[in-house]
Amino acid sequence: MGDLTLYSMPSSGNSYKVRLLLAMLGRAYTHVGMEYETPELDQAHASGKLPLNKLPVLELADGTRLPESNAILCYLAEGTEWMPSDPVTRAQALGWMFWEQNQHEGVIAVRAALRVYPSRAHLATPERMAELLARGEELLAQMDAHLTDRTWLAGDRPSVADISLYAYTHSAETKGGFDLSRFPALTAWLDRVAALPGYVSLTDIPE
Repeated sequence: MGDLTLYSMPSSGNSYKVRLLLAMLGRAYTHVGMEYETPELDQAHASGKLPLNKLPVLELADGTRLPESNAILCYLAEGTEWMPSDPVTRAQALGWMFWEQNQHEGVIAVRAALRVYPSRAHLATPERMAELLARGEELLAQMDAHLTDRTWLAGDRPSVADISLYAYTHSAETKGGFDLSRFPALTAWLDRVAALPGYVSLTDIPE
C-alpha cells in the first residue's frame, strides 16, 4: 500500500482533506480509521501515536508522524501542481488555509458536529445554533463573493487551498444545515472540485 500510513477519522472533514488529496495525487497509502469516541481512538491517544493529540496524522516510511490536516496537505503537495510555485499565489493559497482553520472550521464544522454527534447534542442550544448559522452564512458569503469572478481560490488552477476549504464546505448543507443555494458561485466551485480527476467522496473510505 505504499510508504505512507494515514490515521484518520472517517467522518471528519479534516481527515477527508488528506484522503482527497492523496486520491487526486494517486498516492498509495495504508489507512487506519479511528472514529470519534471509540476505543481505537482512545488507545491511539494513550500510545502517543498522535502528535498534538489530534487526527489526522500522516506517518512516513521512517516513522515520522505529521499532524494537522493543512500541514499534511502542504507536505503532500510540495513539488506538485497542487502547491503554487509562484510566491504570491502560494501565499494566497496558504492565507485561505489559515483562514479555514481560524475562521471557517470553528463555525461550519462545529455546527455540523453539534447536529451529527449525539454526545454534543446538549451543546446545541437554540442560541448557539442560531449564532453559528448567522456567522456561517457570513463566511460562506465571503467565499461566494471571492469566487464570483474566479474559478479557484488562489491562482488559475486548483490548489491545496481548494482541497482545504472543500472538505467542510461541501457538507455544510447536509451536515450543518446551511442553505447553499444562496451561494451560486460557491456551489459552482464545489461542482468543479468534485469533477476533478481522482476525486473521492467523504464516504469513500479505503479498506
